[in-house]
Amino acid sequence: MNDTPLGALARCVRTDATGDFPRLVALHQQGLRAFLRRLCRDHAQADDIAQEAFVMAWHRIDTFDPSRDFRSFLFGIAWRKLSESRRATFRRLRREAAALEDESVLPDPNLRLDLAAALAVLPERQRAAVLLCLVHDFSHAEAAEALALPLGTVKSLVSRGRERLKAALGEA
Repeated sequence: MNDTPLGALARCVRTDATGDFPRLVALHQQGLRAFLRRLCRDHAQADDIAQEAFVMAWHRIDTFDPSRDFRSFLFGIAWRKLSESRRATFRRLRREAAALEDESVLPDPNLRLDLAAALAVLPERQRAAVLLCLVHDFSHAEAAEALALPLGTVKSLVSRGRERLKAALGEA
């Protein structure tokens, strides 16, 4: 059994949550926020995810095994929250990519169809990078963050994707 003071505190929280959970928050808040800030490089997002992790830990405290380390339990929740956030961002960006079908973006219906067909043959990561950078005006760094890819990879994907689109649309 985990007989550390934190293990004992976590056991107390699990059995009698009358005010001990804020002590756990105070003990782990700074480390958790620093961990998340280094991962996502966005302090506001890191703070939001840290808060969500603490709320989920509070709601799931009855599933916590007091023989294990509370910090691992908490940081695991935060990691999963960050992953969920990134997946949600990617899904949102994919939905926004439907703007290509918006007539205000490309008023010529034939060009819209040609572009949609050319985009459809690009591999998914390349298509996402092209859409973010060329359609939605993301910087390469913003696209790299959104797609959770290295900056150089995004630059390569956009460059190759642009060339493939030009070839598919018959441009020099």
